[in-house]
Amino acid sequence: MSIHKSGFVNIIGNPNVGKSTLLNALVGEKMSIITSKPQTTRHRIFGLLNGEDFQIVFSDTPGIIEQPIYGMQSSMNKFAYSSFEDADILLFMTDIYEKYDGTEKVISSLTKCECPKYLIINKIDEDKDNRSDEIAAKWAEWVQFDEVFFISAKHKSNTQTLLDCVLEVLPESPPYYPKDELSNRSERFFVSEIIREKILKNYKQEVPYSCEVVISRFKEEEKHGQPLLMIYADIYVNRTTQKQIIIGKGGAAIKKLGIESRIEIEDFFDKHIFLDLNVKIKENWRDDEKMLKHFGYND
Repeated sequence: MSIHKSGFVNIIGNPNVGKSTLLNALVGEKMSIITSKPQTTRHRIFGLLNGEDFQIVFSDTPGIIEQPIYGMQSSMNKFAYSSFEDADILLFMTDIYEKYDGTEKVISSLTKCECPKYLIINKIDEDKDNRSDEIAAKWAEWVQFDEVFFISAKHKSNTQTLLDCVLEVLPESPPYYPKDELSNRSERFFVSEIIREKILKNYKQEVPYSCEVVISRFKEEEKHGQPLLMIYADIYVNRTTQKQIIIGKGGAAIKKLGIESRIEIEDFFDKHIFLDLNVKIKENWRDDEKMLKHFGYND
């Protein structure tokens, strides 16, 4: 009887160091949305990599926020720190630009973690001053990592070496999820994330961080003998002025948002999509426990 390996490989680190890019590179599918803006990832997302004799459950988490301001950010931190509790292997990710002084809370959590843990230093393709070794040496003073990997998640440089090492130490176990699944998240979740990604890319300043997307209706129908996926999405904002910005003059901004979202959603499902976007105002939703639960932050 052949041995089967399975385990949780959790990716943690500060916002904007490339955790989502790494997850997508390792899984080979777009599991997490990616933008240049911090706090793009808000929820914990599992991406499944399946082989005949293994299943890796990669976990992408929100970036750790040292001093959360809103209830939403506190919930995001809970998602991030929960990764220390159920990890079979921990990937702590930083990049060549980050600066730590050794007093951060995450360092204490790392030292207490007993599972295999790897230091991932990202963006080495941009390391013109050869700072990577210096960064690794500094981290070695604070945390005893099992391995150190210098990678470029964007260009998939050294990611296969990392994956081979993960497979080597993955514990023996039956699969946790059906082998034909790619994630623990629903199709509705991925649709809402696609729309939110377009909001992050199309709007500036505080507006994208004040938005949350909820799919209110998701149903497949038939039109002219062809399948048509009917999707109705609500975009929640904090204030009337933000609603006006999302809609734009004469509805131009939300029309552009709808077109860009629909194109990617159609590519995701490989079928025609009808997409309806509706903007709603819910003041201070980022501190409203009931709304946070509705949006999935208190799961």
